Amino acid sequence: MSSSDRPWLDTTLGTEERVDALLAAMTLEEKVGQTHQVANLTPEDEAAIREGGVSSSLFASGATAGNERDEGVLVGNIDAAQRLAVEESRLGVPLLFGRDVIHGHRTVFPIPLGLAASFDEELSEEAARIAAQEATLEGVAWTFAPMMDISEEPRWGRVAESLGEQPVLAGALAAGMVRGFQGPDVSDRRRLASCAKHFVGYGLSTGGRDYNTVTVGENTLRNLHLRPFRAAVDAGVTTLMAAFNDVDGTPMHAHRRLLRDVLKGEWGFDGVVVADWNGVGQLVRQGVAGDLREAARQAIEAGVDLDMCGGAYTAHLADLVRSGEVDEALLDDAVRRVLRLKVRLGLFEHPYAGDLEGSPAPTAATRAVALRAAVAAHVLVKNDGVLPLTEASGRVLLSGAFVDDGDALLGTWVLDGRGEEVVTPADALRARFGEKEGVTHGERLDVLDGRYADQVLEVSRRADTTVLLLGEHRGRSGEDRCVTDIGLPPGQLDVLRHVAALGKPVVAVVYTGRPLDLSEVLDLASAVLVVWHPGVEAGTALAQVLTGDVEPHGRLPMTFPLSTGHIPTSTHQRPTGRFIPADRDPWEGRYADSLTHPRLPFGRGLSYTTLEYGDPVLSAASVPVDGGATTLSVRVTNTGERPCREVVQVYAHDPVADVTRPEVELVAWRSVAIAPGASEDVEFALTATDFAYTGRDLTERVDAGEVVLLTGPDAATLRPVSLHLTA
Repeated sequence: MSSSDRPWLDTTLGTEERVDALLAAMTLEEKVGQTHQVANLTPEDEAAIREGGVSSSLFASGATAGNERDEGVLVGNIDAAQRLAVEESRLGVPLLFGRDVIHGHRTVFPIPLGLAASFDEELSEEAARIAAQEATLEGVAWTFAPMMDISEEPRWGRVAESLGEQPVLAGALAAGMVRGFQGPDVSDRRRLASCAKHFVGYGLSTGGRDYNTVTVGENTLRNLHLRPFRAAVDAGVTTLMAAFNDVDGTPMHAHRRLLRDVLKGEWGFDGVVVADWNGVGQLVRQGVAGDLREAARQAIEAGVDLDMCGGAYTAHLADLVRSGEVDEALLDDAVRRVLRLKVRLGLFEHPYAGDLEGSPAPTAATRAVALRAAVAAHVLVKNDGVLPLTEASGRVLLSGAFVDDGDALLGTWVLDGRGEEVVTPADALRARFGEKEGVTHGERLDVLDGRYADQVLEVSRRADTTVLLLGEHRGRSGEDRCVTDIGLPPGQLDVLRHVAALGKPVVAVVYTGRPLDLSEVLDLASAVLVVWHPGVEAGTALAQVLTGDVEPHGRLPMTFPLSTGHIPTSTHQRPTGRFIPADRDPWEGRYADSLTHPRLPFGRGLSYTTLEYGDPVLSAASVPVDGGATTLSVRVTNTGERPCREVVQVYAHDPVADVTRPEVELVAWRSVAIAPGASEDVEFALTATDFAYTGRDLTERVDAGEVVLLTGPDAATLRPVSLHLTA
């Protein structure tokens, strides 16, 4: 077929015209081929590619690729397969190559939960832009990020991939990542198609066990879990992934109501819905389909457009259409979406990756952004005055599990980052303590890897201050890495107890992929930093924060419960019928053997200075529900001697609504720099729609009545002001 007979190659035509022309030229088998994704193309796939039987390939080590490395992506192999599709198949439809580029490619940024600690939408966008520029050099055109599952379940390993527990924060950061990956024009060859995942409710997996069932109503989905996805769709995300879980008995890969009716219908999403790995085939294991043929029918009817690494569509869709069991219009809709994506990506014009120039390796510029992100992932949650380290801190011992282990600090879901490219804490602290003239690190710093507790204790006796690096190895979080106990890994508390018993200052630095039970750590240590897994600039960021070269300004994007037994503890708490009396702390009950308050609330994060918040003030205390606006202002004063960057937070509480509403819900925040002794009047422009929610009839509404606005440094330290919405 000559190029003149291929109008889908005519760039003067619009996207839909090109897609229409190509769809009209396809046989039934070629249509089905566009719904079929394979894992790691091999020579055995060559015949299928020539016949138009393959649409896409995912490069990964397996179904849980975040837990193990592979050989990477070879551009030569990608281009060889692409050549078969473009030059040797009947219609010349290019292949789409995907890979999990979750929080960086070669330049690895903090895990998404650590990036969320920045509360910085622009930083999330810049990190995604760099990841896209590096990954496209290796032939990747599509990434399966951002993940925005809302969860209050730290036993679930995949909270590491999430953007926090608050939907407005997760939605803003996800939208930033979508813009960073895709850019203003996703056909730019240095941009990636992004994928919002996992749709929807995956963060509610029962017991924090991966792939588990979910019991939730649509109202809760709309008021919490669907909101970040809507933000991603509004930001132009091109693809979306169905979740492994069921929702109240209906697996998401067969959930027509949420996929086809809500996402594609109500929201108008015109992109691709991709299955998770063999998610279509797993409908059989979930007990709603008797075989793969039935699974394929249910999934295509529900709205799953592309079958990831399962084979159900390629094996059965053509026969289902011929038999009349599946309307061909449903298949056409799926194919149209896949072809639309390929046109939008510019794959027909530029199918090959090998002609792109450049190296994906980290550069000084990309490391600078990674350092900003890593610093922002440092959350100071306790400080008795031992930090920042100064000359008065004396001789410092740096010890613990992560002293020289760069690979462990990359975090989960790092397929292409390299441990040897990580600046380790030992390297960075040695360099930092050797900077001053006449001072060597040997005089001020001892470094011990911490494998032998008795040796750590012996050296701690000679030190004036000990910095202990505690927490989880990256292999303990991520997909299929769930735990029954959110305490520190075995042995670490014992070391901390013995070192603290010496009576000298101890700084605990906790690297983690989830909220942990830090109750005893907070009791024993003089200062505590929660750092998540910070990426390639881990050591540099730690050295800068410990020594006060930069001010800590990260904030907790998830609540830290008192213990495993307190799960779930989060800002999702709604009022119950039996409330705590006004003369008692509302966090006191309902356990006979414990208090219920969080050990560390959402949004908590200290700096090396002291701050005072004034009462919030509204420019208008009463506004109409139909488009009314007001400005909330709060004065924040730096009463200390060091500058700071404060994340000022605004929450809302709706005392009377159509459905129960959260006690506090984040609605806005601003990060402001405040000099010592200075005050900043921080303003927030708010509209009535900021307080919209989904009512009993599953439609969005804004009610007349009181809304209590609360400002402060975290979700537990707030000052109120009342806003009245009028009809």
